[in-house]
Amino acid sequence: MATSLFSSCASVSAGSHTQSPQFVDGKFRNKAPRHQMGFAKTVSVFWNFIIGNKPADTVPSQPIAVQPITRAELLAAPDQSLWRLGHSTMLLKLAGGFWLTDPVFSERASPLQFAGPKRFHAPPISIDELPPIEGVVLSHDHYDHLDHAAILALAPKVAHFVAPLGVGDRLIAWGVPAEKVQQFDWWQGTTIGAVQLVATPAQHFSGRTLSDGNSTLWASWVLIAGETRIFFSGDTGYFDGFKAIGERYGPFDLTMVETGAYNADWPDVHMQPEQSL
Repeated sequence: MATSLFSSCASVSAGSHTQSPQFVDGKFRNKAPRHQMGFAKTVSVFWNFIIGNKPADTVPSQPIAVQPITRAELLAAPDQSLWRLGHSTMLLKLAGGFWLTDPVFSERASPLQFAGPKRFHAPPISIDELPPIEGVVLSHDHYDHLDHAAILALAPKVAHFVAPLGVGDRLIAWGVPAEKVQQFDWWQGTTIGAVQLVATPAQHFSGRTLSDGNSTLWASWVLIAGETRIFFSGDTGYFDGFKAIGERYGPFDLTMVETGAYNADWPDVHMQPEQSL
C-alpha cells in the first residue's frame, strides 16, 4: 500500500532540520552536485531577475485572454477538477476539498512590487473569491512560488499549509498560525482528510536573498486521493529522482511538470521543454 512507502511526520521543528540527510555543512543540497555559477554570475542573474531583463521574444506580444472563474463554478465543479491560475499556481478539487499549489497572486514575483518579473495576466479569480481551501502545497521559497502577500491573505481561509523543511518556518515567522503548518523532508508526508501527501525529491535550490541560499529545502509532491494519483514537480532539473518517485508512487493520473523557466545558465535546476515532455 502507498501508506507504507513514506515516513509520516506531523510537524517538524526548526531544530530538527539539521538531522535531514539533505542538510550538509549548514546548507540543504541536491543528491547530485549542481553547476555553480560563481558570485559575479549569481549577482548578474539576480539583477536581471529584479529589473525583469528578459531575452527577446519571451514576453507575449499581446494580452493573454483569461477566462474568469467564480466561486459558484468552483463549488459546482466535480471532484478531480483542475484550474491553472498562473505559473505554478494550480487549484485542485480533491475529495470534496480545494487544494492550491505554490499560490502566487501578486503582480510581480519579487521582493519589490515596482521591479522584478511581472506576471503575464491577472489571476482568473481573486483570493477573496476563493472558497475555503483545505490545503496549500508549497514546493520551495523562491518569489515566483512563495508569495508573502498571498500567503497572508490566504491564511484565514486555509486549513493546512504543507511545505519542505524550513519553508514552514518562514510562514510561521510571517504570522501564519503554527498549528496550520506542517513541513517535511523528502519521502515524508501526511494524510489530511482523504488526501495523502508526500514530499518527494527535486533538483533545485532555495533562497530569497543573496545571503540565505539553500537554507530551506525544495521538493516535488505526490498527492493521492482515493484511486487518483497526482505528481507536482515544482521547480526542478531533470534527474534520476523521477525514476524513484515513479517506482514508489506511479503511475500517475495527472502530472504537473514545470517548464518555461529554462535557460542555458541553469540547465541542471530547470528542465528544458523537451525534458519536461
